[in-house]
Amino acid sequence: MTPRSSRARMQGMRQRLSWDPACRFAGRRSHDAPQMSLREFRAAGYESPRSDVVDHVPFAARRILDIGCSTGALGAAVKARQSARVVGVDVVPEYVLEARLRLDRAECMDAHLFVEQHLGDERFDCIVCADVLEHLIDPWEVLAAAVKHLDDGGSVIISVPNVLWFQNALRLLRERRWPREDQNIFDRTHLQWFSLSDAHDLMTSAGLKVVETDFRFWDSRRWLVPILRLLTHTRLATFTSAQHIVVGRKA
Repeated sequence: MTPRSSRARMQGMRQRLSWDPACRFAGRRSHDAPQMSLREFRAAGYESPRSDVVDHVPFAARRILDIGCSTGALGAAVKARQSARVVGVDVVPEYVLEARLRLDRAECMDAHLFVEQHLGDERFDCIVCADVLEHLIDPWEVLAAAVKHLDDGGSVIISVPNVLWFQNALRLLRERRWPREDQNIFDRTHLQWFSLSDAHDLMTSAGLKVVETDFRFWDSRRWLVPILRLLTHTRLATFTSAQHIVVGRKA
């Protein structure tokens, strides 16, 4: 695989800068709720309708592929907003059982296998990968394979945690260890790590043009957010937010 450029492609990109307190959940389970199951603990992050991602789904989209669909909450939110066929895939059986009640099709299998061998000649005008790519062995191959089923002019929306968020660096310096938690940026099931440049390179390597980046701020200190917004226009942009939502378009 060819080396990926480290330059952030900011030119011609419209930035949406958002603060989302709902996304700022703890990575470690509370000692006050030892009876909480792992699924219950992860529900806010794993089973959310993700309105911040849905906002980027074009209203005109009618055939949507949701990779890492979980329980289908995101796809259901899209279907409630507009007339669309939503196809999803996930590896967790209990999630897929629920997704099948919400989506037009939901399959339980490896994402790479699904997009390579089980989509046939099906076409889509929008592909969503909401916080799933970091869990995959080779997200570059999965996204490239999925884009083969994307119409020209179609959109791809990815959401990935930002490994270079300044709060991560502060925590690593403070704790002097790599955290491994049940969810959030240091989720123990993450296999890949993305900065802003990495997220952009992931899109361009699949033949997509980056058209928008949404910086997601996970900080309860509201006074800090305007400062972080200003920094997104500088070389420090990649350190400002905990999560990036990147929108790409197929030419």
